[in-house]
Amino acid sequence: MDSVKIKILREGAVLPTYGSDGAAGADLYACLNDPVEIAPGETAFIPTGLAMAIPEGLAGLVYARSGMACKRGLAPANKVGVIDSDYRGEISVALLNHGTQPQQISNGDRIAQLLLTPVMTPSYEIAAELDETCRASGGFGSTGR
Repeated sequence: MDSVKIKILREGAVLPTYGSDGAAGADLYACLNDPVEIAPGETAFIPTGLAMAIPEGLAGLVYARSGMACKRGLAPANKVGVIDSDYRGEISVALLNHGTQPQQISNGDRIAQLLLTPVMTPSYEIAAELDETCRASGGFGSTGR
């Protein structure tokens, strides 16, 4: 895949960009008329001004930018956003302020990163038994003991 079609929905929208040649995620940018302040513990939906045609068989995964999450306490409220290949609306990022200070988002700020990844959509079937594994039904924290 060489490119993904993107429709610009708002004046000033910025196409996703990669921060380096080896970057896995492309930065998504805020497209705002006015800055948005996010109070501690609150979530704000930040528009990107973009819609895209993610190819069938792929999904767009929206992750936190590590610097923004660690230094400013801002990360996607749903932890990882999922953009389905049949969605054609504007991409927005629900940013949650995990910190103790209000945080401001301005037009053009890098707000998240987008990874396109292959997805499988198997059918699901009921089975009376499942195959055995060494872990079996061990739950949280059960590996490495």
